Amino acid sequence: MGEQPIYTTRAHVFQIDPTTKKNWVPASKQAVTVSYFYDSTRNSYRIISVDGSKVIINSTITPNMTFTKTSQKFGQWADSRANTVFGLGFASEQQLTKFAEKFQEVKEAAKLARDKSQDKAETVGNHSQVTESPSVTYQESGSEAPLTNQASSINGTDDEKISHVGPEAALLQSENERLKSAVEQSNTNAKKWETELQTLRENNARLVDALQESSANVESWKKQLSACKEESDKLREKIANLEAQCNEANQEKQRNTQLSARVKELEAELRDKEQEVENLRKQAEIIPQLMTECESITTKLQATEMKNKELEGRIEGLQLEINDSRQKQGNMKGELKKFMDILDGKIDELHEFRQGLSKLGVDN
Repeated sequence: MGEQPIYTTRAHVFQIDPTTKKNWVPASKQAVTVSYFYDSTRNSYRIISVDGSKVIINSTITPNMTFTKTSQKFGQWADSRANTVFGLGFASEQQLTKFAEKFQEVKEAAKLARDKSQDKAETVGNHSQVTESPSVTYQESGSEAPLTNQASSINGTDDEKISHVGPEAALLQSENERLKSAVEQSNTNAKKWETELQTLRENNARLVDALQESSANVESWKKQLSACKEESDKLREKIANLEAQCNEANQEKQRNTQLSARVKELEAELRDKEQEVENLRKQAEIIPQLMTECESITTKLQATEMKNKELEGRIEGLQLEINDSRQKQGNMKGELKKFMDILDGKIDELHEFRQGLSKLGVDN
């Protein structure tokens, strides 16, 4: 009834696998509220977390507990009463640090509360020993009173009896009052203890309900675990497929790189070919001039051939004349032979020049 939250945060809750004691089992599907509670009536501290209607953490902090940071965003502690280990995954390292610091503060407060309760128990024990001593005195006084009365009745008067009995009665009355106050105090303590016992019973009832609910949720957790394993297998298959696709993509990138290099080479070759074509175009512009020159040379050659034919006709006439006048022109034979040699050289030159023109025309 006097339990109030003193610190609240959000985290993913896990519990150690009870079978393997190694793997973590998620107790919540998403981040849930995790709170520190202080019970003023019992002077105790608890960590409580509820997911919907399920109590997933109900851990009472004791001085022997230790909160351990296992990573930058994950911490754990063991609860011997619940026979399990709780784990919390936080969204940031700062949240984990704050939770760990609060755990240490609560642990120290629990230790102080335990020490105070032990001191109180010792004080109550000492007080009970003190309250028992008057009863012993009362018994001793009760046992001595008859002896005094007997002695006074035998050896003294009635006034002496009154003087002897008065102080003992006052002592007995004071002792009775002390006993009454001690009984009232014990009744008050008994009521407090009954209240605390009722609170403990209620807490035990809640813990039993939470335990029953958690036991009922074990099967659902197992189903969720199997579903998570199946989903994990599917994700692994997807990851394998994606890795294969990535390998194919890398191969395609390598092919594209090779093709890009080949395209650059072809572009360079194309530029060289374009330069060659430009050079051929420039050469083609010179071809008409060469054709004109060739036509003029052909005309000259034809004229030369006509002259050659005329010369051949003349030569034939001259040969006839020579044959006819060989005897007459014996002296001119040498000169004619020289002229024939010169003429043959010219003819050869003309033939070579014609062959050169023909070859030039074929090349163009």
